Amino acid sequence: MAVEKVSDQSFDEDVLKSSAPVIVDFWAEWCGPCRMVAPILDEVSGEMGEKVRIVKLNVDENPNTASKYGIMSIPTLLLFKDGKIASRQVGAAPKAKLVQWINGAI
Repeated sequence: MAVEKVSDQSFDEDVLKSSAPVIVDFWAEWCGPCRMVAPILDEVSGEMGEKVRIVKLNVDENPNTASKYGIMSIPTLLLFKDGKIASRQVGAAPKAKLVQWINGAI
């Protein structure tokens, strides 16, 4: 499954009301570490697509959601379960660490 994009407008529907756990990647075009994490998340999404959805939210285009969740540095990954934050991962991390974090949180 490809990593989908979400926005301030679609966040409630796509993330908070999702029946499956959702990881939101808070990122921006100008962020180097965000670009490093993106292909890793694509891979993880392909491998774990049944267990968890991964979506991206551009903080420059969607400042309301980013400020609502107190995103201070990017990339920040938030894992939502049943509409609530279940876990948070700040900064770029290697694939093995991300997979371990996801498995621990879901």
